[in-house]
Amino acid sequence: MTENKVKVIISNAQKEVKIPTGVRMLVRRCCTAVLILEKFQGPAEISVKFVDDDEIHKLNKQYRNVDSSTDVLSFPLGENGVYDTNPDTGAQMLGDIVISMPHAVEQAERYGHSLQREIGFLTVHSMLHLLGYDHEAGGLESVRMREKEETVLTQLGLQRNGSYYMGD
Repeated sequence: MTENKVKVIISNAQKEVKIPTGVRMLVRRCCTAVLILEKFQGPAEISVKFVDDDEIHKLNKQYRNVDSSTDVLSFPLGENGVYDTNPDTGAQMLGDIVISMPHAVEQAERYGHSLQREIGFLTVHSMLHLLGYDHEAGGLESVRMREKEETVLTQLGLQRNGSYYMGD
């Protein structure tokens, strides 16, 4: 994957939660680690946007007909492993990840881990959705997705309930 470039476009559209130092690099590392695990070929482009609960609520209602806020939404641009290509870069555009920062803070506190681990988990989880994984029906697909999430998070030093320090 050395020559396969991964471009992660990160934007912050909320003011409620300060984005911790190192989080942008963490998000990029999460995206790249999932692509390596899945043996994704060729250059890829992903958009990650940090929003507040109101914004993710609107998106959830508009695109999923669910009238509530949520932690993360994935908007895949591909179908069956086929993606649109950015004409300027030749990169396959995998899609958009939208993370509610207030939700991430609340979940990190609830589960007793760092905000970095929560953002890492949400990013990895969404990347798997962008690559076609689905856990909504439960069953084996859900188990496989969870195993892949934990594999990537462990590789990045973000094990569940482990104590660790994320430097820059």
